Amino acid sequence: MNRHRKYDLPAKILEAITDDGWTVIYLEAPKLHPFRIRIHKGSESFNVRIYVWHLTHGGGKMRPADEYRVQITGVDRFEKEPDGLTLILGWWESGQVFAGFDIERHSGPLGFSPSIQIREEALRKAYENGFAPWVKDNQEIAIAFHQDFLAEYIRNVSALHTFGESDTDYEVLEGVSERPDEINDTVLATVSAPRKTTVAQVARKVRDNGFKARVLNAYAGKCAFCGLQLRLVDAAHILPVSHEHSTDDTPNGLALCALHHRAYDKGLVTLNSKYQVLHNAKMAEKLKAEKLDGGLKRFLKDLRDVIVLPPAVNDRPHIDFIRESNTLRGWKRAS
Repeated sequence: MNRHRKYDLPAKILEAITDDGWTVIYLEAPKLHPFRIRIHKGSESFNVRIYVWHLTHGGGKMRPADEYRVQITGVDRFEKEPDGLTLILGWWESGQVFAGFDIERHSGPLGFSPSIQIREEALRKAYENGFAPWVKDNQEIAIAFHQDFLAEYIRNVSALHTFGESDTDYEVLEGVSERPDEINDTVLATVSAPRKTTVAQVARKVRDNGFKARVLNAYAGKCAFCGLQLRLVDAAHILPVSHEHSTDDTPNGLALCALHHRAYDKGLVTLNSKYQVLHNAKMAEKLKAEKLDGGLKRFLKDLRDVIVLPPAVNDRPHIDFIRESNTLRGWKRAS
């Protein structure tokens, strides 16, 4: 078993947030408890105070055998972030899963040898599904989630921990974990107004993360067009999400590095039904005429002749998605 190193946890948190496309700035010199950061992406920005410990097995003669807990050390009480958010997190190394606890339930003096508990079932549900709410024995709503959900948890932390106020709302939130594709307008109509946005955002993120994990795993984290890894690879939809025939199934996905993802979306490159990589010669000539062709030769040289192909046949791009996408994007000669 790997030895727990508490000083690895802030780095893991920062990695999870930046991998999701957010920028992180320290609000003060880094330390373990608490460390304070500002995260921003687009028009959204949050100041966040974070307390984090490893989750360890806490079962014993007087406690449930399936209990995990954070043993709180070095803190007499939790301080709330002024004009910001405060997170209390546990990290389950075995499943690469965080557990988030409600600051409103832990705002007083912590007392002697304090700890906060969660059941193993919640952690395992999050490991399997990416996200799982859990009602603790004291009626606190804990949220277990995979690390790629961390930024979304921050965006919705205050709302998520209030879902215990309504049995109906909580049942819908549980459904997000197990059946995110079934969260539609009809289901959302049953949710209390303050929580509709949270349910919709969480369901979308769970679906997106599932798609991303499947596609990157199918391509071993390699860009289909150039083979680059370096953790700079996205999961791109072949047929855009907005299209009525688009799906989150792996055959509608491509693993693409940031450069080739942009190039694919802009129509500079594509693939055909033979899995050949094509470039848009007319667009290249236009760029040359506009004197915006710097790096074009190297760009074309780095393209593979055929894409990196997933070993599993069922994971490979489906011809129907390729053809429909190429028609949509104006590739008249691609087939």
